Amino acid sequence: MSEPSDLADTIKPEDIHSLLEHCNKTTHKVKDGDIQGEFIMERCLLLMARDYKYSVITNFNGELCGHYPSKLVMLEYQLTEAEKQSRKQEDVQSFYDVEKLRELVKHARYARCRSRFAVPVILYEGKHVCRSATLSGGAEMYGRQGLDFLFSGPPGSEASPNMSAPGPGPTPSSGEMQMFDRYRGQDIKLLKEFSVGYICDLMVEKKKVKFGLNITSSEKVDKENRYADFCILSIPYPGCEFFKEWKDNSYLGETMTFDWSQNYVDAVLDIPDDPLLAQVGIDWRKYRSWDLIRLTQNYLKLLLHILIEGDTGVLVHCISGWDRTPMFISLLRISLWADGVAHASLNPTEILYLTLAYDWYLFGHSLPDRVNKGEEILFFCFNFMTYMSSEEFSVSNKRKPSRIDSECNMEGVLLETDPRRHSYRGSNTSISSVGSSGQDPALATFHINSDEDTFTPGMASPNVVMPAHHRQTPLRPGIDGAVHFHVTHPSASSSSPVAVPSSVRHLADTGRASSPACGSWQVISSTGSLRGYATSSDSPQSFGSLTDSSASSSRLSSCCEATEIQETTRWKKLDLVRKIFHNAYANKIVCKHSRDASSIGMLLDQFAEKVGIRGNRNTFV
Repeated sequence: MSEPSDLADTIKPEDIHSLLEHCNKTTHKVKDGDIQGEFIMERCLLLMARDYKYSVITNFNGELCGHYPSKLVMLEYQLTEAEKQSRKQEDVQSFYDVEKLRELVKHARYARCRSRFAVPVILYEGKHVCRSATLSGGAEMYGRQGLDFLFSGPPGSEASPNMSAPGPGPTPSSGEMQMFDRYRGQDIKLLKEFSVGYICDLMVEKKKVKFGLNITSSEKVDKENRYADFCILSIPYPGCEFFKEWKDNSYLGETMTFDWSQNYVDAVLDIPDDPLLAQVGIDWRKYRSWDLIRLTQNYLKLLLHILIEGDTGVLVHCISGWDRTPMFISLLRISLWADGVAHASLNPTEILYLTLAYDWYLFGHSLPDRVNKGEEILFFCFNFMTYMSSEEFSVSNKRKPSRIDSECNMEGVLLETDPRRHSYRGSNTSISSVGSSGQDPALATFHINSDEDTFTPGMASPNVVMPAHHRQTPLRPGIDGAVHFHVTHPSASSSSPVAVPSSVRHLADTGRASSPACGSWQVISSTGSLRGYATSSDSPQSFGSLTDSSASSSRLSSCCEATEIQETTRWKKLDLVRKIFHNAYANKIVCKHSRDASSIGMLLDQFAEKVGIRGNRNTFV
């Protein structure tokens, strides 16, 4: 094993394999003495140190939270190039008073489910992206208060400040109200310490109810309106159970929508009246009709817009904060990395290791349980990267003025009849980059061997042409350890394919096969803009007025050039991350379950039928 100082330099694709293999064996609990987890934690610290000055709040025995990392990283600022070259953090005063912050956390943690308090995990231009669980209900607060009273020593000790054990005293209602005021007040203080201005709640429930008891609550239903200083967005998103259905649907998110009519689903999408949010330009009224891909795309656009254009940080949470929450945190981190504005010193393998280890494993995601149940939300997260490669998700695009339809939402959205709310507002169309498809697509199959799992940054994968604007179904892990995926033709809502001149086909095949801007079946993007080779003497009629004058063609080329370079770079980086992950997942997750199955032949048949990788009766392609 390498010395800690060399760990970050030695991360290779095989380390991703080892990480996934370990994650598939155990769920991280810091108080259980996870030695391998500590080794993983040190690697994460070294990777973060490449680009950031940070402080650390210790959580060695899980005294703050048993499902959080042993070291909580408080990113402070991005390093200069000189500091990066020195490869060590300068001995300068921290932005945070760590001991004071730790004391605040001790008080605030009771306000959140499973003590999963708000923690900053991403830093962009001085603004934090934080994660947490939702708010605790009264039952959990009382329970944790009682346990801490029993095990923390005399009253007034640090674990139970200003608390007494449940017993005679105020009436239950007034006592509970005082407890809510105390703990939620500390939670609010912690959020303000990290300059959080927006709270994004992914729960599909207003409160989590089990056996008729309110287990958790959320900011959106706080009766005392304690969180009035924050802009609260209710953006309900399906839980991990839904990704079992996604797997059973052959990993096709475009052809499935969440059933919003289920009895337990009582939260509705609520975008407050806020000038910043009105600029997103999405018709939120249609969210119940969106397929899984479009729903995820639009929520990611919303989160990116808040972070990039806003002046404050954002908190993202679901119920426990270890499934949907790490998915969106991971997508945000990698999206910013692909634009070169976060973790810029890391290569694709390193950023993948960082987000898998820190965002998922060390914050308590239970991969063994999810895989055994077929709830493959982790797999969906990295499959989804093919749908976020366009400029719509790019920082450079966000910095441009948004084009807003005349009927776009300017007063907030609440998609239920409520006399306390304004009437519906919104644009007639969503600006999502791809539409949902309800019909069987024509598929063109490609294949990547499992032994081709070493990729060089900046190089596209061999034998693959994947235009960024074309609909692509997710990569699928093959039983044989290979990775299989399909590229579909654009849906009816996109522009129709046009004939490609022979010279263009030849040029694409010989010189530009790896470019995301062109493909052998289409050279016009779904938005109608020219992509790649617009002029050809073979078939000028195919491009209409675009070839009428060299001047207009030149202007169009220069106008698109910067965007094309940015989009190509972004696509290549995301493509590399996705492929490294899929090779590791196929080898360490799918193959393991194949070997553990009692009837491998039957499992092969079932898997081949579901993911569509069977070429004939006895052959996989």
